[in-house]
This record gives sequence, C-alpha cells and structure tokens, in this order.
Amino acid sequence: MAKTNAGRFFEDYHVGQTLTHAVPRTLSGGERALYHALYPARHALYSSDSFAQGCGLAVAPLDDMIAFHTVFGKTVPDVSLNAVANLGYGEGRWLAPVWPGDTLTAQSEVIGLKQNSNGKTGVVWVRTTGRNQHGADVLTYVRWVMVRKGDLDAAAPETVVPELAQVVAHDTLVIPEGLTFDGYDFALAGEPHRWSDYQIGEQIDHVDGVTVEEAEHMMATRLWQNTAKVHFDTSARPDGSRLIYGGHVISMARALSFNGLANAQMVVGLNAGAHANPCVAGDTVRAWSEVLDKAETSAPGVGAIRLRLVATKGGDPFVLRGADGKYAPDVLLDLDYWALMPI
Repeated sequence: MAKTNAGRFFEDYHVGQTLTHAVPRTLSGGERALYHALYPARHALYSSDSFAQGCGLAVAPLDDMIAFHTVFGKTVPDVSLNAVANLGYGEGRWLAPVWPGDTLTAQSEVIGLKQNSNGKTGVVWVRTTGRNQHGADVLTYVRWVMVRKGDLDAAAPETVVPELAQVVAHDTLVIPEGLTFDGYDFALAGEPHRWSDYQIGEQIDHVDGVTVEEAEHMMATRLWQNTAKVHFDTSARPDGSRLIYGGHVISMARALSFNGLANAQMVVGLNAGAHANPCVAGDTVRAWSEVLDKAETSAPGVGAIRLRLVATKGGDPFVLRGADGKYAPDVLLDLDYWALMPI
C-alpha cells in the first residue's frame, strides 16, 4: 500500500469538499528577518515596534504578506501540487494582525469546478481561511487554479463557476483594534505623502528594479513550505526552467512600491489578482501603481486606498494591455488591493 502522496488531480475535487491543510506553522521574528532579507521591504509599521506603538498597536505585527504566503503554502499540497497555473485571486480580507509567536493553520472549501475543453485539465476554485492558535480567522481569500487530470477518462463534473465580488466593499475592511494614525510620524515612515495627497486615476512609477536570482526564489518558496513541483524540479516544465512562485513576485512588487507609497502601511483587502505571464530567474522585476479608489474608515486618522499594483519585467510603465486586450508580454502581475494610509 502506497504511503506517499501524488497530490490531488482535477477529478478528485467536488464542490462543497473541505480540505484541512497540514502543517501548523508558528511564526517568529525569524520569518520577518528572512522576509526583509528576500525583499526590499521597508514599511515602518512592520519594521519597528516603537513605530507600531505610536500607531496604537502593542508591537509591530508581521508583514501582511508573511501571513498570506504562510497560509498559501499550507494549501499547495492539497490544491495546486498538480497545477498547470495559478489563475487568479479575489475576495481577500486580512481579518486580524499576525503577531510573532502566533501559530497559523489553513482550511479550504471547494466552491467551483469547470473542466476545460481539452479534457486534460480543469479549473478549481477554493476559498481558503487561515486561523491562529486561538481559532480566530486572520485571513480569507478565493483563488482559482488550473489542475491536471490524472485519469483522462474521468467524467467531467457539473460546471459550477462561483460569482465573486469584483471589489471587497470598503466598509467590510477590518481595521486592527487600536490602530490610529493621528500621531503618525511621516519623517520616520520615509515619505510625506498622505491619503489626501493621492488622486483617483493617479499613476506612480516606483522607479526601482530587482533582478530575481535562482537561489533566492527557491529559498523563499521553501520558507513558505510551498511544495509545487514547478518551483523546484526542472523536469516539471518543458523548457527546463523553474517557475518563480507568484507570491515572490507579489512581495517583490509590494516592497518596490515603497518608493511612492511608503505610507500605504497595511494591506487589508485583495480585490483581484492575476499572474499575467511567467517569471523566471534572471528577470528584473519593476513595478508601477494606479490609484483606483479611496474611502474613509472609522479609525482615527486612517484612510483606505485602493491600488492597482502592476509588476513587469521591463517595457514602458503604465502599459497593462496590448491592442488585442491581452496583458502585455512584459506584465508579470496585476494586483488590485486595499491598503490603510494616514489621512
């Protein structure tokens, strides 16, 4: 009797299925140090206990993307071990800060299925929830993945495509308890630009670029315990390359956005996201942003800003799609998110 696990294939999923993911992960300052070593992450709220205390928090929480990557990594063996591509994200909300010492677990529910016309693959939609050691939800999001069929003769399931909100409503965003930007120190944060300085439709070129190295992206993927074959095994892709984990591109672009958006301190909502083109070692990641919306919140001095974050591997900034409506070939990531910023 086989004791190893080859992962689930498309025919192994059914709508309503609950997937409880191994293995619980206790996070510490070590993950923060490694995160800041891998990415040029400098947002002050996540870098300094004293700065966070000046904003009403007990200590600096761990970076929002540490929580995302940790929860995402838990799901890979059950959701995307046999994936062809991770297609998109939606309805994401950060529900509570993750503090050093917290232990995260993850669970997913299958909410949609659609076999592709080639009969070899299908799309699986899951809603994933990350929880801490107290059973409190810290993160929830939907993602959809193209997964191989293991048995090409398996019958196609009934098609169920979930209806997802295009935008997380600003009045459902969760503001961490006690957070205030009334006494915010702009000098220590790194830039003077506040929520009221940004205009809807404004575009920001983040200027800097980082060339992705083979070793660092593999270290990052191991850090998040992401076991997808395409990130490690050169035989898993026809061209023999290792595909860069999409979350690595997200964190790189978010860190690069500091130059121009240093005060977009906390990511609290994920409206939509797509990995437009593959990223491989040697690509130089650059980023630009567009302000899509703004909203006030109930927290003192805290505004919500909706941003489109686009990562590219070259080309002109502010070019998202070609004349055919498809993503431009240099676009790696198109991410639509809400962040908290001092008013």
